[in-house]
Amino acid sequence: MDVQPLTAKEPQAIDVLIIGAGISGVGAAWHLQDKSPARSYKILEARADLGGTWDLFRYPGIRSDSDMYTFGYNFRPWTDGKVFADGPSIRSYIRDTAREAGIDRHIQFNTRVISASWSTQEARWTIQADHDGVIETYKARFVMMCSGYYRYESGYMPDFPGREDFTGEVIHPQLWKEDQDYEGKRVVVIGSGATAITLVPSMAEKAAHVTMLQRSPSYIAARPSRDAIADFLRKMLPGRIAYTLTRAKNIALTIFFFNLARRAPGFVKKGVIKQIRETLGEDFPVEKHFSPSYNPWDQRFCLAPEGDFFDVLKSGEASIVTDLIERFTPTGIQLKSGEHLDADLIIPATGLSMQVGGAVDISVDGRPFNAPDHVTYRGMMLSDVPNMALAFGYTNASWTLKIDLTCERVCRMLNHMAKTGADYAVPEPPVDLETLPLLDFTSGYVQRAIADLPRQGATTPWRTYQNYIKDMVTIRYGALEDGHIRFGQAGDRSRLGPVDAIDAQAAE
Repeated sequence: MDVQPLTAKEPQAIDVLIIGAGISGVGAAWHLQDKSPARSYKILEARADLGGTWDLFRYPGIRSDSDMYTFGYNFRPWTDGKVFADGPSIRSYIRDTAREAGIDRHIQFNTRVISASWSTQEARWTIQADHDGVIETYKARFVMMCSGYYRYESGYMPDFPGREDFTGEVIHPQLWKEDQDYEGKRVVVIGSGATAITLVPSMAEKAAHVTMLQRSPSYIAARPSRDAIADFLRKMLPGRIAYTLTRAKNIALTIFFFNLARRAPGFVKKGVIKQIRETLGEDFPVEKHFSPSYNPWDQRFCLAPEGDFFDVLKSGEASIVTDLIERFTPTGIQLKSGEHLDADLIIPATGLSMQVGGAVDISVDGRPFNAPDHVTYRGMMLSDVPNMALAFGYTNASWTLKIDLTCERVCRMLNHMAKTGADYAVPEPPVDLETLPLLDFTSGYVQRAIADLPRQGATTPWRTYQNYIKDMVTIRYGALEDGHIRFGQAGDRSRLGPVDAIDAQAAE
């Protein structure tokens, strides 16, 4: 006879339930403690430790591809000095933040949220979670989804012909084991994104040889591993002031270069390729391997700290091949061009599988949640979904910049509701709102998931801007009662929103 999991007898009441104890969840908890201290909160984390992405990924060289002066929290200076920190350092930064603020006492690990059901009658979310095989129930006034944007269980793995014929090992970076042995082995890394650019130089020292096999090139730029201005400011000014100034400087530079790439893509592309040619020499086929068919920032830029990726190519410890895969063979990969890559270990750095809300089964007043039926409100809430915020960062800048703003806005909203006696806040779009795909990004992981993501509106506040300055002004200082979000009382909601109109536009 099957043994059914136990169900908690009484739901646990909480003001704010945070799902996920990664960099977003810990940041959300800090902002709640600082700006809405009267609200009780709890963090449910599916894994056995905090850190999210930085606890999950353990592949060689794992690091941030955003500078830590903007990827770090706005309330806690990054003092390590490295511009692009490694995974363990980031994990320690998150852990220290949680410990010093007492946030760790609010985290329950090994607890996977299964479902979240909103009742307007109660003005509460009913959340069910599996805690080590026991089903626990929570009643929450507000839910913050801080579970990231991809599936933790597995990354994207193409169906490679002949994969079963390969006699070596195949391991996706998302499933990397820390004791994975690659010393003296011939390694082929499939992909051209940030993970591949990180893996190649990190593995080159121990491996017999590392080959990066890409279907098409990506933009890769060398960046210093230290910020000279930040180092100077730290010597001259108190730590927090130096951090704030460096952060502001890097935000401004990020916005400047993004806008420059959008307005003068040919100029930026020429500059990137020129830098690579100066590093690798005139005899290296730079145009073949480093000249993408798309414009700069149509996909995310890849960064090579101190040019480490180019150094291993120049030394011969690693090589780059731009070609298509015909099939796996017992000893490696057969390419369309006729070339064969010998390999003992193949690493498909082929990307992520995106999802919304951590695969939680969400419903609103009995109606199942279907992401494409909804539009984003200020890039942090979804239309017709009351009292729920999503932590979703920028695609063209550091993730945490947007998370800090989102958390500040949520705290403002919670305080406003307490002051006015409102039980819930729900964004309600106009019926004739024109909608667009959520992300204007051509990266494979985005395009594979775009049809299953929420949409965005063509106008404010339904447009999800990828601009920190614009968001800071509207999210941090803009009016809460802006005519697009309704504050209501338990039991008084009368409609679910114009989802039929959104459905029709999504199908076009």
